[in-house]
Amino acid sequence: MLASCSVAARAEPPARPAVECSPRDGLPAFFAKATAGGEVRVAYLGGSITAAPGWRVGSLEWLKQRFPQGRFTEINAAIGGTGSDLGAFRTGQDVVAGKPDLVFIEFAVNDGGTAPEQIEATMEGIVRQILAANPATDICFVYTLSQPVVADLLAGRCQRSAAAMEAVADHYGLPSIHFGVEVAKRIAADTLVFQGPKPANFDPAAVPMLFSTDGVHPLVETGHRLYTDVLTRSLETIEAAAGSRTREGVPAARRADNWERARLVPISSGMLAGDWQRAEADGDPLAKQFAGRMPVLWKTTTAGSRLEFRVRVPEADGVRRRAAVYDLLGPGSGVVEVRVDGGAPRRVPRLDGYCTYWRIATLSLGDLAPGEHLIEVALTDAAPDKKSILFERNRADIEKDPAKYAPRAWYASGLLIFGEADAKTGSR
Repeated sequence: MLASCSVAARAEPPARPAVECSPRDGLPAFFAKATAGGEVRVAYLGGSITAAPGWRVGSLEWLKQRFPQGRFTEINAAIGGTGSDLGAFRTGQDVVAGKPDLVFIEFAVNDGGTAPEQIEATMEGIVRQILAANPATDICFVYTLSQPVVADLLAGRCQRSAAAMEAVADHYGLPSIHFGVEVAKRIAADTLVFQGPKPANFDPAAVPMLFSTDGVHPLVETGHRLYTDVLTRSLETIEAAAGSRTREGVPAARRADNWERARLVPISSGMLAGDWQRAEADGDPLAKQFAGRMPVLWKTTTAGSRLEFRVRVPEADGVRRRAAVYDLLGPGSGVVEVRVDGGAPRRVPRLDGYCTYWRIATLSLGDLAPGEHLIEVALTDAAPDKKSILFERNRADIEKDPAKYAPRAWYASGLLIFGEADAKTGSR
């Protein structure tokens, strides 16, 4: 997840009661289109709980049955282990480009450790990007839960991340659905066990229901089924409660430092110096694996190969803004060297303790002040001590398959920036 940007300090959001369904202004344009028939496009922007074949799949199937006259198309914009910060950068490419009629946004768990003021800024940025592209697009926030917030829900209040998101939903009149309210009710009634081992003779119909094995990810047969039931009955509530409203343009911003200008810019050949290949053209299997999120993926295995670009951070709001490279972490990664505005270099291995496999990641370039900056990132000839970087439970993998860890490559796809970026003068 990206580190926090610099935002004005703000107190914790006020305590809010946890409510299963808050219809607010509803989803009138979506329901009108679904009722009339024709193509209806539904986007799901979130983390691993949305990426799983659970409530996302179940809700789309329910919509198809509920509105048989519609032709429903899914836009799956979920990436495990990511929050609303990366979501704000991805919104244009992964959501808006698909021209959705309805967008579900789920980041309450992955934003659990994020400062409330940043959650408000990133979530508002996502909303404003969607509405700027088409004010008629309907948006619904959904809140999932993990073990650390169960106590809040048992006490009848939203967890901190959901409370921050509710402030944004209030401002824009967006409906919200809290999956955790029903979970808490069942825990209190001793009809649901939130976390426990999955028995060999697992019975999804057993009481109490086993919700998850890890305290985060619902079991598809039980937890996700419960999430789907909450969502579908809440959609019926929202449809029944909503009046007519026509949104004209984008409402005034709630926060001046919101992330509406967050952008994902594909890396162009002009930003590269040295020996680079387009991974898809080279037949690299990672290009196919990540094509849905990284339509452009560059690869280098040559030390000294560089990514060089200039970025212009908007002066308008006077806020330091986060910048990063959208890249991959994996067992075959090397070490890169980051230099900003000719300053001291900073070396960063492109793997971590989880890297027995490849996954999407972000390489932080720091918080940039308004104005123009020169960024240089180069692959080094350093050999990271991969065995010591891996978590102890994963170290056996490097002994089992040392060839998987032998390369020192770097895969990079895009730039996560505010403002504009172009090639450094003199780059090829």
